[in-house]
Amino acid sequence: MKLFRKGFNYSQDGPGNRLVYHLHGCNFSCIWCANPEGMGPDFSNCFERSVEDLFDEAIRCRKLFFDGGGVTLTGGEPTCQFAETALLLGRLHRAGIHTAIETNGSHPHLAELLPVIDYLMMDFKHFDNEIHQHWAGAQNTTVRRNLEHICRTGREALIRIPLINGFNTDPEGFVSYFRGLDTDRLSFEFLPYHEYGKEKWKEPYL
Repeated sequence: MKLFRKGFNYSQDGPGNRLVYHLHGCNFSCIWCANPEGMGPDFSNCFERSVEDLFDEAIRCRKLFFDGGGVTLTGGEPTCQFAETALLLGRLHRAGIHTAIETNGSHPHLAELLPVIDYLMMDFKHFDNEIHQHWAGAQNTTVRRNLEHICRTGREALIRIPLINGFNTDPEGFVSYFRGLDTDRLSFEFLPYHEYGKEKWKEPYL
């Protein structure tokens, strides 16, 4: 697996104390991204670890997963390395280690991962397909399909909406979209805009 960062984090990337793996690769190109080093074809900042290696590391760290902690896969976009992500999550889940994933929700087979994800964090950047395409570089058709599947099946999930001025700070469209779904088992987190990734961009930060 290709990673660009790893480390422990408490309660920010899921509950409790967590070992967080940042996987390289993303099929979106959001111009506000805080981790641009995880996007695109440049692998110069990456290191490779096998699924077996990461699993063994998690087992060794097990005593550090206090307060409901465990392992979180984030990115970049972890489902860009879908086969490896599925294998690692499955092994961790079967070993009784709490698993979490932070995803943009765009992978067509995301539903296949749900049985081995204990805590699902999913971005929902915009409800409108054309606006999403313009700002994030990809359509949101599959994102909406996955979100609607999650709602139909009664799956718990944390939906994260990054608030970007001029892009998605008008609430009416979100209200209209979510009003048509069963959101009883969803939680929502609105992420204020920040410029933590500004200095990382090699291209102009727009």
